[in-house]
Amino acid sequence: MSTPFPFTAVVGQDDLRLALLLNAVSPAVGGVLVRGEKGTAKSTAVRALSALLPQVEVVSGCRFSCDPASPDPACPDGPHEPGAFESRPSRMVELPVGASEDRLVGALDIERALAEGVKAFEPGLLAAAHRGILYVDEVNLLHDHLVDLLLDAAAMGASYVEREGVSVRHAARFLLVGTMNPEEGELRPQLLDRFGLTVEVAASREPDQRVEVVRRRLAHDDDPDAFAARWAQEETAVRARIVAARELLPSVRLGDGALRQIAATCAAFEVDGMRADIVMARTATALAAWAGRTDVLAEDVRQAALLALPHRRRRNPFDAPGLDEDKLDETLEQYAEPEDDDPGPDGPGGGGGQPPAPDSEGPEGPQGGDTGARPEAGEGGEPQPSGAGSGDQQPVRAAEPFRTRVLSVPGLGEGAAGRRSRARTEQGRTTGARRPRGALTKLHLAATVRAAAPHQRARGRSGPGLVVRRDDLRQATREGREGNLVLFVVDASGSMAARQRMSAVKGAVVSLLLDAYQRRDKVGLVTFRGSAADLALPPTSSVDAAAARLESLPTGGRTPLAAGLLKAHDVLRVERLRDPARRALVVVVTDGRATGGPEPVALAGRAARLFAADQVASVVVDCESGPVRLGLAGRLAGELGGTAVTLEELRADSIAGLVRDVQGDRRAA
Repeated sequence: MSTPFPFTAVVGQDDLRLALLLNAVSPAVGGVLVRGEKGTAKSTAVRALSALLPQVEVVSGCRFSCDPASPDPACPDGPHEPGAFESRPSRMVELPVGASEDRLVGALDIERALAEGVKAFEPGLLAAAHRGILYVDEVNLLHDHLVDLLLDAAAMGASYVEREGVSVRHAARFLLVGTMNPEEGELRPQLLDRFGLTVEVAASREPDQRVEVVRRRLAHDDDPDAFAARWAQEETAVRARIVAARELLPSVRLGDGALRQIAATCAAFEVDGMRADIVMARTATALAAWAGRTDVLAEDVRQAALLALPHRRRRNPFDAPGLDEDKLDETLEQYAEPEDDDPGPDGPGGGGGQPPAPDSEGPEGPQGGDTGARPEAGEGGEPQPSGAGSGDQQPVRAAEPFRTRVLSVPGLGEGAAGRRSRARTEQGRTTGARRPRGALTKLHLAATVRAAAPHQRARGRSGPGLVVRRDDLRQATREGREGNLVLFVVDASGSMAARQRMSAVKGAVVSLLLDAYQRRDKVGLVTFRGSAADLALPPTSSVDAAAARLESLPTGGRTPLAAGLLKAHDVLRVERLRDPARRALVVVVTDGRATGGPEPVALAGRAARLFAADQVASVVVDCESGPVRLGLAGRLAGELGGTAVTLEELRADSIAGLVRDVQGDRRAA
């Protein structure tokens, strides 16, 4: 096993280190979600934490890490004899993004059950993580069915396995730590709320600090053991401080004044539910214990708010995380007690015993800067975007988003799990059976019996029972939903800017982006205007990035429709090589006009027919308005081999859209 990078050798990232240490002091805080760009020591710090955790005592031979002081009476390996225990280091169990459900919760050993007739349960990662750390790198890419299982285990503190005749329940209380790059997409709100604290990390812009990061990383890679030995004293000191803080934690007093500040802060920031209040109370208590105090001070409440509230106050996926610190300070001051009741040994403003990790000016990242101060696109006083030519108009603000109709790709795919189009998946309803390709994950019992039954006489079976061999095993095939690549091709020409249409168009695209976020799609954005088309956003799982590019989109100039379609076709070609299983849905947002260059209409028609030839699913959102309409977008949809909808029909509650859906269902039937 390789020597991990020492926790105390991590340069900077004070908030990240503090959040992890608070969870080491009080696991009841509920874990940490670390958000940040790649290469910011997220995974390094998390992996280094496990070496600092005190050892745990477990019942000897128990695969479920029962505490000998209070063993689980329902433990599958129980009942346990008193007195038999052993000490071992705290575990950090990593959950791979591509793990199967059986690997996470455990499952019946099917081959042994069929061959020996015994129900043998093999524990999964949840059992291994009990009383330790469950670490999920790139947690935002975790499949939905695994997220559901994590939510259940985190809520109940136990894992329940009911499948293939096995009924098992075992304790599963773990410290959930996840890291993610927001550019790859966001988390489901339910899982987001399960993380006690969240930290935004970014690479330092200070040259001296960056030099030190490189120096330490190279030294560790050259000789890990020698590097770890250099930091052994610091590691020992932090480990001892964690033990001391754990012992002090039960004695920490959370006064009514601090509790009132916590409640007022959660109410002021309009967080959902009561979990935020509870997490803030536990975090503030852990902060006091870490500082060596027995009283929670206002500074503990403030720091707890900065760690526990940013991810809970977000109302939609396009809002920037973070807290308004001025508002936070005003709330804490308003609800501060006139006098301190029985202040701690350091006094109300004392600095002694403070942890080295907190930053007195607040965490780095969004809390310190981007808190919604960015001016709205299209408002006066904004300069023209770089590269804007004559005839360009200021970016306009998007209209209010709305719930859109479901746009889907026809047929049956095999792409990444999501919620848009039909697909063969590991989850969903069973539709048939096939021979397993590789390891057997979902046994189709009836198909297995049917495959084995004709061979019983040849296998010497004449009485009751069934002889099953490996060749008889059948894998269940299931049908669920997949996420698609939704490629937006947006007309930003002068004709779209006329009559204030661009606001409605942007509102429609933002609505579709919200829909893509909820259905776990990848998105891309191609725009065309003037004389060329641009790939404004390569295909990504971050709909936030697409919304930001759309917000600053300028308009004006001619309509190079053919160039936009050809650029989109090229993007799909490249993406098909990278991710061949993910099917594409092209959404062209235009009024159908084509101008500029020789034979623009004919060129656009030929470009559209390339999509029809490749059988790419497409939808044209017709942005034409006014009493007289030319129907050009409908013609374009016909050449694409897709359908056309107007901006009004795009709404889920549109009468015209509902009528069209019913008619389509009747034709399909």
